Amino acid sequence: MTRTTGRRVRTWRTYARPLLLCVVLTTTAGACATDGAEGDTSGTTNTGSPPAATASRTPAGDPAPNRVEDTKTVPARVSIPSLGIDGDLMTLGLNQDGTVEVPPADKGMTAGWYTGNPRPGEPGAAVIIGHNDTRFGEAVFHDLKRIREGATVDVRDSDGGTVRFTVTGTETVAKNAFPTERVYGAAEGRALRLITCDGAFDTAGHPVDNLIVYAVAR
Repeated sequence: MTRTTGRRVRTWRTYARPLLLCVVLTTTAGACATDGAEGDTSGTTNTGSPPAATASRTPAGDPAPNRVEDTKTVPARVSIPSLGIDGDLMTLGLNQDGTVEVPPADKGMTAGWYTGNPRPGEPGAAVIIGHNDTRFGEAVFHDLKRIREGATVDVRDSDGGTVRFTVTGTETVAKNAFPTERVYGAAEGRALRLITCDGAFDTAGHPVDNLIVYAVAR
């Protein structure tokens, strides 16, 4: 396992733990929710929309962004040429209970940029979340587990500009030990994190791990 290194500093930024829906193709249509809260890895039956909130809320007193608050360009598309990944991006904020939104199951080929962190290409760590599989089939990050250090990740914005990132490492973590600050916290330079489900399935058919990809802008 390789991992990006760098100074870790707490800031005001929202350290919201992601709630990532990964539906496995079984007769039970099980869904998994990733959660940084120790011991809480809830699963639910998928009904075509994100499961009931189970992830942690934002820290008390911190801002809880739900959408981009200005008129700047926004990330519109993510592509990883070496894996043949190329999908649209939607914006993800927070649910009313403070959990991170996820793309709807019926938009499995669309990943989402979390608006509580910087835009890709701005200083700090941008975060993009995508499904591995949904009940509709393979999703945008189905092959993300095959990514290698040195791979290129391109993020195009709504004005047609592109920021090119280079993968510096990957990390597979148990859902009950999600490294919230390392993913959502402060980062030197212009960084990017990609998140999806990974690992074996538990007895309820829920993936037990998350795959995190770390990258930096060229």
